[in-house]
Amino acid sequence: QVYLQESGGGSVQAGDSLRLSCAASGPTFVFSLWAMAWFRQPPGKEREFVAAISWAGSRTLYADSVQGRFTISRDNAQNTLSLEMPSLKPEDTAVYYCAADSGSTLVRDEEEYDYWGQGTRVSVSS
Repeated sequence: QVYLQESGGGSVQAGDSLRLSCAASGPTFVFSLWAMAWFRQPPGKEREFVAAISWAGSRTLYADSVQGRFTISRDNAQNTLSLEMPSLKPEDTAVYYCAADSGSTLVRDEEEYDYWGQGTRVSVSS
């Protein structure tokens, strides 16, 4: 069993920053062997890809909407995944999920991800 627990969400003003974290655990889960990603689901919309990072952290992939603004990172010693979100916009309002993928290629397709957290809510007001 794999457990992914997101934290760090909240209600902020446009232009504010948030840092999301995802703590990973499991009796046989070796965090450093899994690619990780963040997805989000805006109110009334489908879940969408935000960013992904390779198992060693050497490669990243971003959605066009957050490229150059959000930063994904990981700490394999602490089994944690992070998403730094500065300059937040109302359109960033969503439930944010972390996900784990056993594949070696970074992908945007949520069908490729094996494990998911419960999500943390981010609300950005103008």
